[in-house]
Amino acid sequence: MRPVTTEIDADICNGCGLCVEACPSMTLSMVDGVAQVTGKESIHCGHCAAICPEGAVTVRGVDPDAVRLSTLKNRDQWLDYGDYDAAGLVQLMRSRRSCRLFKEDPVPPEVLEDLVKIGTSAPSGTNSQAWTFTILPDREAVMKLGLEVAGFFRKLLKMASNPGIRLIARLMRKPELGEFYREYYETVKEGLRQYDQEGRDRLFHHAPAVIIIGMRPGLASCPCEDALMASQNILLAAHAMGYGTCMIGFAVEAMKNSPGIKTKIGIPKTEPVYAVIAVGKPREPFQRPAGRKRLAPRYFRA
Repeated sequence: MRPVTTEIDADICNGCGLCVEACPSMTLSMVDGVAQVTGKESIHCGHCAAICPEGAVTVRGVDPDAVRLSTLKNRDQWLDYGDYDAAGLVQLMRSRRSCRLFKEDPVPPEVLEDLVKIGTSAPSGTNSQAWTFTILPDREAVMKLGLEVAGFFRKLLKMASNPGIRLIARLMRKPELGEFYREYYETVKEGLRQYDQEGRDRLFHHAPAVIIIGMRPGLASCPCEDALMASQNILLAAHAMGYGTCMIGFAVEAMKNSPGIKTKIGIPKTEPVYAVIAVGKPREPFQRPAGRKRLAPRYFRA
């Protein structure tokens, strides 16, 4: 919990009690017919301010302008439940693809910063908002990270190709090395060969920019989930804004197992990274959404 920063203008409050009902932290109470701050803890969710019909509530711990965008029109009105084109939203979700063919065109810094702001509109456990965003704004920065990630996988290939090391890892109940050898060894080896001999970037697909999402350690109850929800916001928004994206799991894995990579691009070793997103103008002329595997949902009824 964080210190309470909620303020209520008693002269404006109409006593409806909606803010008290909406508060998940029991920070507010009705006293003598008006809402008052009576609790000592808050998660700064802003529900009270958002629901007040009179505008009597202010939460100083959050900034309404923190999500104001510079490349899109800002619409501050709240959309009521059902007050949106659900079919259009689903069409956007189905149209978003992992882009692996990028143009060389740079991504304007203001677009990258707007994507980060859009990412922060995602939910987070206990409203921790403990995300960190690191922007690699040009190809030179992207390749610096790419070379570090490639160096990690060169070492891993060498280890995985040794049957003795794989056996020792299995005996120590660390099967990951063997799994890497079976599932990814040939793919990674070929990707490094193509880069070395042909200059082909199989990691970032020649993307001109990257956004890295981490979490400040010890502040979030579900950091991985928070980071991935922010990532989904960025992926969908980027598509709507005319940009392609691709989640780069190999880069996440490299930074997880070799923290020194993070420090070379300005990220503290202690800060976990959960998502790496390549961003750029796409060269892929898709004609239709792709299908999905059939799913049979599971039901439980008491």
